Amino acid sequence: MKVLYYDCFAGISGDMNLGALLGLGVDQKYLLKELRKLPINSYKIKIYQDQRGGITGTKFDVIVTPPKKASSQQRFKKGTYRDITRLIRQSALTSNVKKISLDIFTLLAKAEGKIHGHKIEDVHFHELGAIDSIVDIVGAAICLDDLKVDKIISSPVQLGSGIIHCSHGTLPVPAPATVEILKGIPVKTGLVPFEATTPTGAAIIATTASVFTEKINFTPRNIGYGLGSKDSAIPNVLRVFLGEIPAAALPDTEIGDAVMIECNIDDMNPELYDNLMELLFSAGAHDVFFTPVIMKKSRPAATVSVLCDLSKQPFMEEILWFNSSTFGLRSYKVTKSMLARKTVKVKTKYGEIKLKCGYLNGRIIKSKPEYEDCKRLAKEKGVSIKDIYESIRLAKRTKT
Repeated sequence: MKVLYYDCFAGISGDMNLGALLGLGVDQKYLLKELRKLPINSYKIKIYQDQRGGITGTKFDVIVTPPKKASSQQRFKKGTYRDITRLIRQSALTSNVKKISLDIFTLLAKAEGKIHGHKIEDVHFHELGAIDSIVDIVGAAICLDDLKVDKIISSPVQLGSGIIHCSHGTLPVPAPATVEILKGIPVKTGLVPFEATTPTGAAIIATTASVFTEKINFTPRNIGYGLGSKDSAIPNVLRVFLGEIPAAALPDTEIGDAVMIECNIDDMNPELYDNLMELLFSAGAHDVFFTPVIMKKSRPAATVSVLCDLSKQPFMEEILWFNSSTFGLRSYKVTKSMLARKTVKVKTKYGEIKLKCGYLNGRIIKSKPEYEDCKRLAKEKGVSIKDIYESIRLAKRTKT
């Protein structure tokens, strides 16, 4: 199993994250080539080696051309959540990079909207900040997609202390949006007298990491250091480990806490269930299902059940409030037991397909093709999904 571990001992920002991932070995030319797929020209990127507190690492700077010096064709004028997500969806980026980018931006915009009293579609990132955020977030998605890790883990997140001055005025550290994003995630404060974790950095780590712990239980293979812009007694550095857990060392099962959120619905058009399910999965739900029930006065209804991490509960509840007819929710903590798993690729006559493999006592006991891969290949090759599944079976038999 390939693992990425974020050591946020001095916080995380978008530029620190990109510096650390480049330090891990992501190809700089590849990142810049992919970023050029976004139709934004009014910025430059500077990547160089520097030091913070005696630690050498990678500094990633986004230099935005001031509006008065940029032509009207170059300037990115629209900075609302709606505009940015449209720009990402219409780009030539891969589907996975788009998904990761949109998930991060959605979390960031929800938090900003809640704090400042705006609908998510109208949350505005001022011109220079919008470009910086787009590069940091889409760049993070490109790097993570390129690394193709099986699991992302993070330490508790250091937030810093003090006050900051921004477009919204003078705010305490951590910024309200940062705190909103990191609800349910272990954090620390006070190590440094400045903003150690930005809203963008918080959104990246909250969206992509599935576990938060100070325990490192893997073999490090590479380490990257991303530098921030502050000078202090504590190095303004993000450290990221790329490591492995051998299949033989995988535990029989992974046990973790989660929350189940439920509500009963008897007065909503069933045609809307599909959209509700899609929104919940897009926000990070582990599972969503509808169970037919009979309520009082023999009314047929459906119980909506959502399984998610504790940190995701506020976002799932918000989706249910705004996209279902329910007036009440109930929730309870559950313990999940999951087989240790790893994603591998199998070559078939139609192309490569990802398989999710489950391990017990260090050996594979079951595997399942990624349905979206099968669906995509079936469409591309003009065959049925059944043909794709049969090609997987033959490829596995040939391999054994």
